[in-house]
Amino acid sequence: MKRPWLVGLGLGAALFGTVGVAVSVGSTAIGWTNVYEVLGRHLLGLETDVSPTVDRIVWQLRLPRAVLAGIVGGGLSIVGVAMQTLVRNPLAEPYILGISSGASAGASLFYLGFLPPLLSETLTMPVAAFLGGLASISLVYLVAQDGPRVSVARLLLAGVAMSALMGSLTSFITFSSPEPDKLRAVLFWLLGSLNGARWIELPIPALATGLGLICLLGLARPLDAMLVGEEPAQSLGMPVEALKKGIIVLAALVTGTLVAVSGAIGFVGLIVPHAVRLLAGVPHRRLVPLSFLSGAIFLCWADIAARTILPAQELPVGILTALCGVPFFLALLRRRNYRFG
Repeated sequence: MKRPWLVGLGLGAALFGTVGVAVSVGSTAIGWTNVYEVLGRHLLGLETDVSPTVDRIVWQLRLPRAVLAGIVGGGLSIVGVAMQTLVRNPLAEPYILGISSGASAGASLFYLGFLPPLLSETLTMPVAAFLGGLASISLVYLVAQDGPRVSVARLLLAGVAMSALMGSLTSFITFSSPEPDKLRAVLFWLLGSLNGARWIELPIPALATGLGLICLLGLARPLDAMLVGEEPAQSLGMPVEALKKGIIVLAALVTGTLVAVSGAIGFVGLIVPHAVRLLAGVPHRRLVPLSFLSGAIFLCWADIAARTILPAQELPVGILTALCGVPFFLALLRRRNYRFG
């Protein structure tokens, strides 16, 4: 690919337009002119004639949700790139190490009232979800250690086992809950939801995703070397073991933070890296940033569909990402010229 920067500019423009659509579309349609007037008022201090109702809908309700969709979609996509490279498996995705299932178990324990009163009074659901994901990845990491090395095979097997264990725990908790209203809310969250996003909640996921993006861009050459195998990468002077541990810690931080604020939104970190490889090739110096932009666009559109596809009702966004992701991935598997590494 001779001009990846053109693709980047095109995706950046598409993301900007997608956010505009996400803010203007909804149960109350808002014109693009009003959207830009609200942005001008809050970002540039311009005087406008926009009504307080429109201003509140745009600035306090829809724009934080669109920004969160971009952050979560982009963050899951770059973690998917890192995990597929780490385990050299095209089926790898951000939740492969059991982080998502651990976070789901933590959130279920908190929201349905199964935690001790002292903990339930001091925690919030995002914090409980993050701690659940952290506990899960910590156990997986301990099992995967083979002396000073981290065994990729053990990592995968421990992640699958931990996902099954935490999934069973979540099912037991929800089955035992005597409160149907809370149970419905938890199930909606478990399927992924961006509902209720507020500006005050955005700095932490934005910081985690930004840190992940910067680190993976800095590790572009070592990640390229990892694609050909651990021994060839080590012969090229790459600190393979330190790199593996760094990727695991980074993936846990970014994924745990994003799951805590949005629930488990599947398929974004699986299909977006593959789509970008078809478009831009394998080198990580362009794969990582283009995956971030593409993931942000994809999740924004999925959220738009989740809000508008049924009248007066909102679907969990995870349902839409699965409906889009499964056919795409099956079609990708049929392509003879697709190259993972």
